[in-house]
Amino acid sequence: MTGSGVTQRSFMLEPTSMQLRTLLNAVIHPSPDSYALVRAVFVRLLGVVYLIAFASFGVQMAGLVGADGILPASEFLERVRDIFGSDSYRLVPTVFWVSASDVALTIGMIAGLALSVCLIVGFLHRTALVALYTLYLSFVSVGQVFMSYQWDTLLLEVGFLSIFLAIPGPALVWLFRALMFRFWFLSGAVKLLSDDPTWSSLTALTYHYETQPLPTWVAWYAHHLPEGFHRLAVGGVFFVEMVVPFMVFGPRPLRFFAAACFTGLNIVIAVTGNYTFFNLLSIILCVFLLDDDLLQRTPERVRRFVPRFPTFTRPQRVLTGAMATIAAFVLIVGGLQLWGTFAGSYPGPTAAAIRWISPFHTVNGYGLFAVMTTLRPEIIVQGSNDGMEWRTYEFKHKPGDLARRPSFVAPHQPRLDWQMWFAALNPNRVSGWFQAFALRLLEGSPSVTGLLAENPFPESPPRYIKAELYLYTISDYGARRETGHWWERRHVGTYFGPVTLGRE
Repeated sequence: MTGSGVTQRSFMLEPTSMQLRTLLNAVIHPSPDSYALVRAVFVRLLGVVYLIAFASFGVQMAGLVGADGILPASEFLERVRDIFGSDSYRLVPTVFWVSASDVALTIGMIAGLALSVCLIVGFLHRTALVALYTLYLSFVSVGQVFMSYQWDTLLLEVGFLSIFLAIPGPALVWLFRALMFRFWFLSGAVKLLSDDPTWSSLTALTYHYETQPLPTWVAWYAHHLPEGFHRLAVGGVFFVEMVVPFMVFGPRPLRFFAAACFTGLNIVIAVTGNYTFFNLLSIILCVFLLDDDLLQRTPERVRRFVPRFPTFTRPQRVLTGAMATIAAFVLIVGGLQLWGTFAGSYPGPTAAAIRWISPFHTVNGYGLFAVMTTLRPEIIVQGSNDGMEWRTYEFKHKPGDLARRPSFVAPHQPRLDWQMWFAALNPNRVSGWFQAFALRLLEGSPSVTGLLAENPFPESPPRYIKAELYLYTISDYGARRETGHWWERRHVGTYFGPVTLGRE
């Protein structure tokens, strides 16, 4: 989700002196590397996530940011350059400043896919890690609202840290653990800081399965579980997000327990909702809570397919200095992110520094589901040639047809479907991207209609487009038996239009 929605508080999280000593000792006095296999396994799994992320965006790219898409990347970069001049290259860091044509975007996508495969098979590790971070950052920068999700920034932060995995020693392992702590703890903290009554009363999950962006069919059954179960589950969420994160700095048994808790929560989330590659990325980060002693117990035939990750062999003093610099940057900026979440603002002049580096997404603030949505408005888009008979544009995955069973689509993210969920939450304001979407439907753009389940105007585009707002609720057992409907709905008003090309 985007945004944390937290209230201002005058206190901050301070890492314990034990945690700081552990991190500093790992930086200054690196011990013999007992994480060589951990690095190798993680890098290959990261390659899988990169491959999924690039492929998922790639099949939608033309319709979202292509020349005939909803928000063309080339036009976006032109506007940015006109407004910000030379500072544009820092504010929107992307290789597509050279060219954002469809051909250039396609070449960048193919390169991302190829480099992801290189990472998986163990070829050109270090080069691939730098290039993959650069390419994914480039797509996030031109993707605009369609690439603005927390899992996108999490992948970039993980990808940035991974560039330095070639520096031997356990220091980077501890930095990944610090990232896990920050991500999970903030995800729990924002729920409390938001003063959302559903979290404080432990009732959030009585709404979640029904109102989340893209539920699976399992969510239909989860929604009908007893309220007492939902309250107990919310308590479990707070335990995993507020207590377990401290265990990542503990001894092996506590770290292994933390890995099991994080993995278990991710599995539950993935079974009931479609959250793209987020759950997979969160799970593979748990590899850093393990060590080679544990991974060596896997069968030899499995380890044979995981060649070791090559590390630098430069003088120890040089590597120690480099690692100390990286650790200082990550810990200081990460600490400021924690401060900003709890205090509501960054201290003194650090706010300007955070703004300066934020476009690179190297160290980020997080906070999923700070405020639980309690209603499910849905936008139904329709077209017409005469203004009387309206045909509905069905989306591939978001709720529309009441009888269509919610599906499993993750780790793919249908980004237009996701944005429709956000648009419906603010029915009093029609976003610019939605107006551009309606324009492309009136023009009959094949790239855009290809993002939908079906085009009700295959011969020629409609003359009019409008969007109606409905309130959707999960059907009960009786209604589903009688009608076969997974959803029920009632009309609440018009969201947009009708509009036509050149006039309303």
